[in-house]
Amino acid sequence: MPDPTPSLDPAQLGAYFSLIEVTSLLRHAVEQQLREAGDLSYVQFQLLARLGDSSTGSERMTDLADGVVYSRSGLTYQAGLLEKAGLLTRAPSPDDERSTTVTITQAGRERLRRVFPGHVELVAGLLFAPLSSQDVTTLAALLRPVRDHMRAAPPRSAAPRRKKAAPDGTRST
Repeated sequence: MPDPTPSLDPAQLGAYFSLIEVTSLLRHAVEQQLREAGDLSYVQFQLLARLGDSSTGSERMTDLADGVVYSRSGLTYQAGLLEKAGLLTRAPSPDDERSTTVTITQAGRERLRRVFPGHVELVAGLLFAPLSSQDVTTLAALLRPVRDHMRAAPPRSAAPRRKKAAPDGTRST
């Protein structure tokens, strides 16, 4: 007799759907605010914000991809757009010639300064306004172990890459 299909209990299902809906609504509003205030996509904002928070203003592309949970190829494309706009620079990593390091420029910092006030106001108003300070503390405490559990898997950059098929259909090594 086959095992029954796994399921979520009503409380789990409700929590899951609420989390997905809140995440979708918040992200949509944030993306709109970032476009209007700074002509930035959500991912571009994440990249600039991480670089802006870094003590050196620089990070390896692989570390950025893992930090913002974005594909390496997608990040390369977004970094190219930001570089073309003068908001960051890319260069070979001084520690590893196979890696690329990105660095936020002064123009990138200025763009962050322009979008941050509206970004903070939006997040505070949509996410935190209906919660008490104790609720916010509880929410952070609840999400932290979930995030840590999900982050315990190797980052995408450390995951083995799929091998390409050779013209004869075999896998190349």
